Amino acid sequence: MSKPLIGVTTYLETAAWGVWKMPAAVLPAGYPRLVQAAGGLAVLLPPDDPASAESVVARLDGLVVAGGADVEPVRYGAEPDPRTGPPARDRDAWELALIRAALAAGTPLLGICRGLQLLNVALGGTLVQHLDGHVGGVGVFGRHTVKPVPGTRYASIVPEATSVPTYHHQSVDRLATALTASAHAEDGTVEAAELEGAGWVLGVQWHPEAGEDVRVMSALVGAAG
Repeated sequence: MSKPLIGVTTYLETAAWGVWKMPAAVLPAGYPRLVQAAGGLAVLLPPDDPASAESVVARLDGLVVAGGADVEPVRYGAEPDPRTGPPARDRDAWELALIRAALAAGTPLLGICRGLQLLNVALGGTLVQHLDGHVGGVGVFGRHTVKPVPGTRYASIVPEATSVPTYHHQSVDRLATALTASAHAEDGTVEAAELEGAGWVLGVQWHPEAGEDVRVMSALVGAAG
């Protein structure tokens, strides 16, 4: 039996390796490793022409929209806060197109951190541009507890309150009407949201690729299989 093919979005950054320093499509290795540990085959998706998103999604069994740069505030009708990071416009356009293509095709979709935020924006929601207390330090993951909302898809996957790896200074503000909050932090921050109705669509605010719990990714791979 073939393993489900799971596309994972990547960053475009200047990277250094060996004697080289040049633009590169990069992604923390935790993402493909988590897909593999959950029983899927990972394929990396660097930013591309948004017009090709539909054809790309048609070749995938599932899609993961990875964490990374802040979503440009113009995408949800806001002015940038001084603490909002520089825009990644090509990535925003590409990943929003992938999300919309996956929703239209019914392709299982998991958004991680920025991926949850983009899912919310794609469906008409807005973001908090700066949030304190959800990182461990510069470049260091923090941890805090997230509590599932009973009766949700996320609660069926992870029924208990769980300590998770976190690194976010932005979060959901106004939740899109099509989405349901399915987990919260102790301070009330929306930590997971899912699409109501048919299809498997879930976003989580934390970073499962930085931890050892494969249940969320396993649920995506199972839905894609």
